[in-house]
Amino acid sequence: MSAPPAGLLSGIRVLDLGTMIAGPVAATLLADFGADVIKVEQPQGGDTIRSNGPIVEGQSLWWNVEGRNKRSITLDLRLPEGQALLRQLAGKADVLVENFRPGTLDRWGLGYPALQALNPRLVMLSVSGYGQTGPNAQRAAYDRIALAFAGFLHITGEAEGPPLRPGTAVADYLGALMGAFAVMLALYHRDARGGPGQYIDLALFEAVFRFSDVLITAYDKLGVVRHRRGNLHFAAAPGNHFATQDGRFLVLTVSNDGVFRRLCDAMEQPDLLSDHRFGSHALRWQHIDEINEHVARWIASQPVLDVCARLDRHGLAYSLVYSAADIAGDPHYAARETIATVATRLLGDLKMPAPQPRMSATPAGPLRAAPDLGQDTDAILHELLELPGGEIDRLRKAGVI
Repeated sequence: MSAPPAGLLSGIRVLDLGTMIAGPVAATLLADFGADVIKVEQPQGGDTIRSNGPIVEGQSLWWNVEGRNKRSITLDLRLPEGQALLRQLAGKADVLVENFRPGTLDRWGLGYPALQALNPRLVMLSVSGYGQTGPNAQRAAYDRIALAFAGFLHITGEAEGPPLRPGTAVADYLGALMGAFAVMLALYHRDARGGPGQYIDLALFEAVFRFSDVLITAYDKLGVVRHRRGNLHFAAAPGNHFATQDGRFLVLTVSNDGVFRRLCDAMEQPDLLSDHRFGSHALRWQHIDEINEHVARWIASQPVLDVCARLDRHGLAYSLVYSAADIAGDPHYAARETIATVATRLLGDLKMPAPQPRMSATPAGPLRAAPDLGQDTDAILHELLELPGGEIDRLRKAGVI
């Protein structure tokens, strides 16, 4: 059995009914800082992320990363007895997180009005693709669906190519971050201001859309529809992902005239400063292809270490495009302990992202391995609901747990 954690959020109990990423990771972010997160899963199979790859020794690495710091209880919410047990647990919880299709919990008698009547202090976070209201509320949605609906994919990719999905689940993880933020706001309102619990309706597409900078504002005032433009950005002139002589990619951003002067010094090409096309940031943006071509030729003429040394000497902002192998061996990651190591029962030590952000007075606690399916069921039912062993055995035989 895994014990409840200590930490900044110690004493906050969270019921995590979610599956896959957005809802569950919101709970994981809270668990990293000490919340007692109880993962509520179906008795057969549990959260679907447990079977998602990569798989090692029958174990999902994804689950081992995002299931960390939680306790696991199995409970069949489709059965009346399972629903009754969930109501009792909700009566002793601070937060409930779920990402079922809108209306599902209401049909089971587990919607927020029913649970709030039992526990007025309860904060409930519902995560869905399109939100709980509106004409699209009942439509299914996944990460890339939310990215498409939020306008993100329309501006991602090369100008002449198709929309491109980013390399990780951006909408799900933004949704998780926004969800954890919303829960903390609700807890502050409850605990610092003496307010009641409240319901949080979080749509994945809205979490993405909130971070779309001036996309809709420029359309509203200027009629400008932003399209895909590859790696180009008006704030970077020059700016691109440039290939070195030995095939490494390097990201370079020049954001103002002073930085451009330093780049010209690094390149030993002072004549670029007197070129009328490149005399200001605005002019360089108008001639972005030409100035990027100058930089591309210079970077392509040298091995990566020589380019980096010159850029470092002149204080320029750049980075190599890192792979997982680069990250694992980088001294800056090591110095900041950005990669954590968690001891697991079946897979040994696992490396994974350490909790963020870094807090000076209330840092995240040590990480605990993700639980086996239902490993804490008996302990939680006894601890929180005071069920005797015989009753727990009966529930297990009935398929409720």
